[in-house]
Amino acid sequence: MPTLNKIRTAIRGPQDPIPVDPALRSLRTALTLFFALDGLLFAGWVVRIPAIKEQTGASAGALGLALLGVSAGAVATMTVTGRLCHKFGSHPVTVAAGVLMSLGIALPPLTHSALALGLVLLVFGAAYGGINVAMNSAAVDLVAALRRPVMPSFHAAFSLGGMLGAGLGGLVAGHLSVTSHLLLLTVAGLAISAVAGRALLAHPAPRPEPRTPAATTGSGSGKGRRLVVVFGLIALCDAYGEGALADWGALHLHQDLGARAGLAAVGYSVFALTMTLGRLTGTVLLERLGQTRTLVAGGAAAAVGMLLGSLAPTVWAALLGFAVTGFGLANIFPVAIGRAGELAGPGGVATASTFGYGGMLLGPPAIGFLAETWSLPVALTTVAALAAMAAAIAYGTRNVVRAAAR
Repeated sequence: MPTLNKIRTAIRGPQDPIPVDPALRSLRTALTLFFALDGLLFAGWVVRIPAIKEQTGASAGALGLALLGVSAGAVATMTVTGRLCHKFGSHPVTVAAGVLMSLGIALPPLTHSALALGLVLLVFGAAYGGINVAMNSAAVDLVAALRRPVMPSFHAAFSLGGMLGAGLGGLVAGHLSVTSHLLLLTVAGLAISAVAGRALLAHPAPRPEPRTPAATTGSGSGKGRRLVVVFGLIALCDAYGEGALADWGALHLHQDLGARAGLAAVGYSVFALTMTLGRLTGTVLLERLGQTRTLVAGGAAAAVGMLLGSLAPTVWAALLGFAVTGFGLANIFPVAIGRAGELAGPGGVATASTFGYGGMLLGPPAIGFLAETWSLPVALTTVAALAAMAAAIAYGTRNVVRAAAR
């Protein structure tokens, strides 16, 4: 009988008991709502960019500069948010950032010039960067308290919120003005922030005991900082692919493979759907494979998928490649951010998030430059190259990461 039990454990993996503390369940639900809110608001804003462009009368170039306000605000805020979380706690900062993001999304329709739009997008971007660092920091604490790798489920909520925001935005775009639409999102965001924020503010972030003395000092050591950068680079490789597919996937299907506009638009939807499904199953995958194998397998799958997606001669083969890429990339970013947070707390989350967001910003313009030099299919193979690089980095640093976890 003992031998049989060992065999079952080996097959199913170690089964830690799931805490039944109602406070932890409440915190998990509240954080899930904040992740979904983040995706909902950001996608709701993105689908109304054409209407904002028309309202402001901005040229394509001026609009592009104005949209940099989101990126600039987010990147500038991320490091500061890590310090705020250290000082005030990740829960209050998450709630404050959720409220600010909800209010900030109502500002773009009030502008009538590209300059004014860029300025208000700094506010929206600051809130977006702040909530991403704060809620990921809170999630890292909760994951440790739950003793289960549930970080992908939070990012799945973000993906689901984004799909909901984009879908609803497309449905109401022809019936509601951009002002009314974004104001409704403000009301919804404030309501969600109030309900979910009440649970966060009622309970302090769980502080489970570190497993070893090294866990308390690793974040401040040189090795700890280097490992945070390693996971930041892995996040960058993942986010580069997400940004590239969002901006260039449909054009590749339409321009290079002759897909109709409607079918070309399905390309990113397929990618987003499989990424969401991958994140929903991420906890089980992490429990079976562990972090390193998950990163390596995900990076390898994404590399193969994107080579197919970029070089396939038919639309349907390319769509299959996009789907595989979505599954492959799904859990790389959540694992990288979560591991950085385990090593260095909110500061680690801030650093890795800044790398990741930088990758998302780098992807689209890099693809455009390379497409002009060679071709779009060749340019898109860089997504495969960086996915393979993420897998190689994870595999190459596995022993160092394993030692730091002891």
